Amino acid sequence: MRSNDPKLKVPSKVRWLILLTAFVAIGQGFLITAVSAYLPELGISSGEVGIILGASGLAMVVCAIPFGIMSDRIGRKKVLMIGLVTTPPVLLLCAFSHDATLFLIANIIAGISEAAFLSAWNAMIADQTTVDNRSMAFSMSFIVYGAFTGIGFALPLIFPMFEDMFSMSSVDVHSYAFLVLGLMAIISPLTIGYLLRDYKERPVVKASRALLGPRSKKTLVKFSINNTMIGLGAGLIIPLIPTWLFLEYGITDEYSGPLLAVSSITIGFAAIFSTGLSQRFGPVKAIALTQGSSIIFMLAIPFMPGAAYAATFYLIRAALMNMAGPIMDSYLMGIVDKEDRGLASAINSILWRLPNSATTIIGGVMLAAGFYTLPFVLASIIYSIAIVAFYLNFRNIEPSREVSAGA
Repeated sequence: MRSNDPKLKVPSKVRWLILLTAFVAIGQGFLITAVSAYLPELGISSGEVGIILGASGLAMVVCAIPFGIMSDRIGRKKVLMIGLVTTPPVLLLCAFSHDATLFLIANIIAGISEAAFLSAWNAMIADQTTVDNRSMAFSMSFIVYGAFTGIGFALPLIFPMFEDMFSMSSVDVHSYAFLVLGLMAIISPLTIGYLLRDYKERPVVKASRALLGPRSKKTLVKFSINNTMIGLGAGLIIPLIPTWLFLEYGITDEYSGPLLAVSSITIGFAAIFSTGLSQRFGPVKAIALTQGSSIIFMLAIPFMPGAAYAATFYLIRAALMNMAGPIMDSYLMGIVDKEDRGLASAINSILWRLPNSATTIIGGVMLAAGFYTLPFVLASIIYSIAIVAFYLNFRNIEPSREVSAGA
């Protein structure tokens, strides 16, 4: 992530900030896998698992806007630290819990933690970068988070080895894993707190009582069209890819779990190319190019002659679609007012999460009814509309230039 041009280099403090989140990223990835795959092993029903996952998402949605306002008014650092310090207790609680209620509490806390983190993270990176190096910083963030979350996804692959070596049960291995990852996650808030010990932020005093300035409000209304529709399309099938692989090809989670891990890591490393694309074509064209290319592979997945081909096309689709992620985060932070970045990040996250959760239910109903191709087709159509609308709305809007806090 280095460049010979000093203007394009990611500031040292931002690089360390990103790298030090790796400890919580592994734990978060493992938690996602454990809730969906490990809890049924404990005798917790799929209905209860759905409630646990839904409660986490609901907690994130409810808390995101308040944390976004706090991020803009009292400073990013305080809100970011709330998101970091609440992650270790979640993992430690799961280490000593075999009860659905305690897992529910842990995942509600995880949702609150996610809301705080997302409300401050993008804004903090944007505040310490300029329009020249911001895309590279967000690309680095995607790479680190994608790679280490993928490690968390893949951890259960080695659990049978530990069970055989130490004559341990699956429950014991999972409990020790939660304990180790919970203790490891403490490293992130401790080291980031030390890194930011001298980081000063000026409280924002707005001229009006409006939550968003006129420019930011107008921008977010347009931006929400793309984000909401992408969330709608993705929800129809992307969270249900393991289910689709099982129904279509009989592939169990023994293989679909590692596929998700490879996908997460692939997404992270695909972000390496996003900075170059943004610099060459401009952010809007780069976003439209990568997201538009992914639709071809999305539409082709259900027509593949076998599971291996379908999985390969899924990985290519995921890399192309999410290659636009750091560009979009960087671009949004550059086209809203600086004092609105925290709330803008929160609203942006909500506008994707809510429709995504709703259409996942619809996608599940389609698969249950035997329509294995329809979700892919509908998702591709919605993606196409979203990408065209995004390009038309933003093709003439350039991110503003300002001096970064770390300059």
